[in-house]
Amino acid sequence: MRILIQRVLQASVTINAQLHSEIAKGLLVLVGIENDDDETDVDWLTEKLLKLRIFDDEIGVMNLSVTDVDAQIMLISQFTLHASTKKGARPSYIKAARPEKAIPLYEFLIRNIEEKLGKSPATGVFGADMKVALINDGPVTIWIDSKNRE
Repeated sequence: MRILIQRVLQASVTINAQLHSEIAKGLLVLVGIENDDDETDVDWLTEKLLKLRIFDDEIGVMNLSVTDVDAQIMLISQFTLHASTKKGARPSYIKAARPEKAIPLYEFLIRNIEEKLGKSPATGVFGADMKVALINDGPVTIWIDSKNRE
């Protein structure tokens, strides 16, 4: 499982020209689920995400987590995070999990974050054509892959 985290001042998701969800200060998290992922990947990434110290403290040092600053989280499913560009000009998404596997893990991630954060994350709609708008703060953008636990 891969997540691309963007620290934002605000973010929103529009589907079919209708605002679906929005957040103020927080983290926009793009979520890519692959065939080999399971609930242990979700648990590990949830802990990493909630403890990641990427918000500024009082002296401007990134030393605070999303929970420390009571910020919001938005989760957006994003199968293209598993694009392989090794061969040719068209990306391959062979590693991306099919919906029957990915949807339950995406929903588990939502519940896991809600339980540990104490509030529901904003979300998109799995498989929908979403228009995601954001104001990146910093910019701070971080990539984490549960299969490469550095």
